[in-house]
Amino acid sequence: MSGYEDMKKFVKNEMSSATDSPIHSSSSDDFAALIDAELEAGSSGSSPDERSNEEEEVDDDFNDHRNKRRKTEKLEDQVEPQGSTSQGLIAEKLDVSLKDICAHPGSLKQMCIICGQRVDEESGVTFGYIHKGLRLSNDEIVRLRSTDMKNLLRHKKLYLVLDLDHTLLNSTQLNRLTSEEEYLKAQSDSLQGLSNGELFTLEFMHMMTKLRPFIRTFLKEASKMFEMYIYTMGDRSYALEMAKLLDPKKDYFSGRVISRDDGTRRDQKALDVILGQESAVLILDDTEKVWTKHKDNMILMERYHFFASSCRRFGFNCKSLSQLKTDESASYGALASVLKVLQQIHHIFFNELDSDLASRDVRQVLKRVRKEVLKDCKLVFSRVFPKKFQAENNLLWKIAEQLGATCLTGISSSVTHVVSLDAGTEKSRWAMKENKFLVHPRWIETANFFWQKQPEENFPVSQTKNQ
Repeated sequence: MSGYEDMKKFVKNEMSSATDSPIHSSSSDDFAALIDAELEAGSSGSSPDERSNEEEEVDDDFNDHRNKRRKTEKLEDQVEPQGSTSQGLIAEKLDVSLKDICAHPGSLKQMCIICGQRVDEESGVTFGYIHKGLRLSNDEIVRLRSTDMKNLLRHKKLYLVLDLDHTLLNSTQLNRLTSEEEYLKAQSDSLQGLSNGELFTLEFMHMMTKLRPFIRTFLKEASKMFEMYIYTMGDRSYALEMAKLLDPKKDYFSGRVISRDDGTRRDQKALDVILGQESAVLILDDTEKVWTKHKDNMILMERYHFFASSCRRFGFNCKSLSQLKTDESASYGALASVLKVLQQIHHIFFNELDSDLASRDVRQVLKRVRKEVLKDCKLVFSRVFPKKFQAENNLLWKIAEQLGATCLTGISSSVTHVVSLDAGTEKSRWAMKENKFLVHPRWIETANFFWQKQPEENFPVSQTKNQ
């Protein structure tokens, strides 16, 4: 949708022109305007009238930059060369004028890709996943995000950033397969020519990858509502191979594949490398701690542990899905559940808010939808938190409140649920006597993952043996 491949070609051509002529590049109609053109031209589903309006906006951008170019060309015409000294003066005047005119929106190898001037790299952000070494200035990033935002909102789309491992798929090294998983080698697909498979052996990477059930439908439906990015803490070569499995026809991600090699920090993920405004971005990830600055944009995913090595890595002393020869439900699993949440958020954002479209914030919609999950539930906790800690500071308490529940410290007639690890506690016995719901803490955790209140009877509380 954003025309990343064409933009890469343009940057290469622009850099070549700038290198040939540091003072004057005849081919530089403008990097920024071309990006805008690609953002607009790549949009799908627009009507002829919409495309006409979009083309007019892009033409305006091109005209602005061409006018700047004409000013420089006039300076060149006003001075006639009179030997080497005059030529040097001309070059000096042109050099100064270009510096004054060019805003240096992007650079490669510390050279502006518009005018060829050397620029410092103390400001701006590197967008290596678009083109190796490409750095955009802060002003240009703001401008591009504003332009792309208008374009997406016109087509009723937002941005969706997707993690790979344990969110969309699960991978393992072939030498880590257990004897109980050897059967998988005969069931996996090769990478060649298959677009609907779920289990793949990548011999050249010595790896096996299992796509999460429902992934094909999820990506197809999500692409109707969002411009999607892949963002993984894996390296770039791994990220690109996984993108091939998920999107073999390049219908969904194009060049929007970000790895740890492309981020501004290798131990964190951030939206500074996303060409979208934070107010329009949603994130799906199984690891909250890597998004310290953007938790309000995030939907926490239940981890997908298909392989035994994945269970071992996270300390689970149990058989994996592959060892049990089963899998997550496609119809009722994590991706099917979160798709419904995304559809709800998208509908509210575009159809139920009174504010101006450009001023709406998807993070507020996310909070609103989350608070509906345990609305009207009044909870009391029993033997869930350590006594020396304030209950209000516990993560489970905070999650329950984020889901819309009211958390209380003492029992009363208004309480609807007692959350406990032990059915023998005083509060637990009170719940059974007063016909209140007695549930295990996993009831809250599961509701948080699936964004849906769970049947209380599925989360019973047993009495500990020492009671």
